[in-house]
Amino acid sequence: MSYTLSTTVERPYDETVAEVREALADQGFGVLTEIDIRATLAAKLGVDVPPQVILGACRPQLAHRAMEVDPSIAAVLPCNVVVRSVGADSTVVEAFDPDAMTALAGAGLAEVAAEARERLSAALAALTEEH
Repeated sequence: MSYTLSTTVERPYDETVAEVREALADQGFGVLTEIDIRATLAAKLGVDVPPQVILGACRPQLAHRAMEVDPSIAAVLPCNVVVRSVGADSTVVEAFDPDAMTALAGAGLAEVAAEARERLSAALAALTEEH
């Protein structure tokens, strides 16, 4: 089983990050956290990697429903969405596949995971439809 939903867009990294934020908002997700992988690895390890960010996306209604089924699922929230430059005009966008949560917590989360997956998939699809 794959654990990510993914799309590659032929647009620069900075433009794609902004579009990902917008696409997530259109699906009711807010970005709670942001980790700049490039800056972190440069500061901690002195290495240079292509631009990459982890956005911690949360749709509170889905998070609440999931935690009602299994409070421990909070350990894998929020939904991580990674935006990674793979060239001057090419960017990969990956999101943790909520269906993978059901492997952790069982079938009780299937309905919540399905809705989260549908919304994240729609956000990724919107990135390729706009251009």
